[in-house]
Amino acid sequence: MTDAPIIELEGITKTFGTGAAAFQALKGVDLAIARGDFVAVMGPSGSGKSTTMNILGCLDTPTSGTFRFRGVEVQSLSRDQRSMLRRRYLGFVFQGFNLLARTSALENVELPLLYRGETKKARREAAERSLDKVGLLPWASHTPAELSGGQQQRVAIARALVTDPDVLLADEPTGNLDTERSVEIMELLSGLSDTGITVLMVTHEEEMAAYARTIVHFRDGLVERSETGVRAGARAGREGVT
Repeated sequence: MTDAPIIELEGITKTFGTGAAAFQALKGVDLAIARGDFVAVMGPSGSGKSTTMNILGCLDTPTSGTFRFRGVEVQSLSRDQRSMLRRRYLGFVFQGFNLLARTSALENVELPLLYRGETKKARREAAERSLDKVGLLPWASHTPAELSGGQQQRVAIARALVTDPDVLLADEPTGNLDTERSVEIMELLSGLSDTGITVLMVTHEEEMAAYARTIVHFRDGLVERSETGVRAGARAGREGVT
């Protein structure tokens, strides 16, 4: 991880509706995320964390403020340019896996490359590499129904990784998993951040957030505070012992 931020938010606001019905979801969010960081985003419902993640994922635009990604001011980009940024630099992981039920793990992982127009050979080779990264290459021909919940989430992560994104955005990635499978996914995400991928994860679970290097707490449309994850801090301490 380097000190150069890959993501910078300065004074970000977001208002939904107009007039008497207007609701200000974000009230001036400032946030800088370094390349290779593993960030857990926490906060109660209505705190602004999901709105912020939608802006970071180029799924929504701020009402005011500045959003820089790799030094580029995203709000100045056209809709098509934001879509290209999303496809090229971002990967998404969801709580519900969102896998095609009658399609093999390999074919599910290939999908983003199919939309890009990659050749069948290139898609297969990239999907196999991606499945191998999450330890599921031997299950490449299995459908979601033949996989456990943890394995299905690994397939979803492999699908997000197949385009070689700079940033992985995960929305409650352990929400549908038991404790053992959740720990497996968190260790996988932590390992991915060690390779230089920036991981941003929304979670309500403090035990899972503890794996992150940085925990950002939202409240009432603002960043309330940031802290170091307990497990990440302990690991850093062990690595510093000579």
